[in-house]
Amino acid sequence: MKLGNPLAAIFHPPPTPGVLAVFGHLDAAVDAIHQLKRDGHKDFTVYSPLPRHELEDALAQPVSPVRMYTLIGGISGCAIGTWITLYMSYDWPVQVGGKTIGSIPPYVVIMFEMTVLFGALTTLLGIAFNVLLATRHQGTIAYDPRFTNDKFGIFVPASRAQAAPVEALLKRCGAEEVRHG
Repeated sequence: MKLGNPLAAIFHPPPTPGVLAVFGHLDAAVDAIHQLKRDGHKDFTVYSPLPRHELEDALAQPVSPVRMYTLIGGISGCAIGTWITLYMSYDWPVQVGGKTIGSIPPYVVIMFEMTVLFGALTTLLGIAFNVLLATRHQGTIAYDPRFTNDKFGIFVPASRAQAAPVEALLKRCGAEEVRHG
């Protein structure tokens, strides 16, 4: 009995069957997204060489909660920085230059640095948390290097039987190239 590598399934999942379409124009890709949604396809991947609001509007995806993690971390960091500096100045009171013991201006730098530190750390934790929860694709999906240069792409997971209508729909919407991924 031969045992396979158990980590191979995690780090090198099998390819997801589907249809990959290459679009040269943004309008055609947006039209294809609307058509796919109208036909009931929910789980597809869109590639873009640059961020475009038209694609975001067409996909209508919810906003990532990571920005809220960053805000909460930044506010917490500023509060902790304020608390630490004021606590220390009242615990070991040393009056310098006629200033009050709990003077805020000298501690603004520490509060700012704590804001940045906590904001960055909670952003990393938020990204890691979202990645661990993301189980959208169980396999690898098709990709084309032209999507980083000047082309738009859409990958629709579909079995061989479902691929023909999806392929026809993408060609009708103006895809320059459609292939099975």
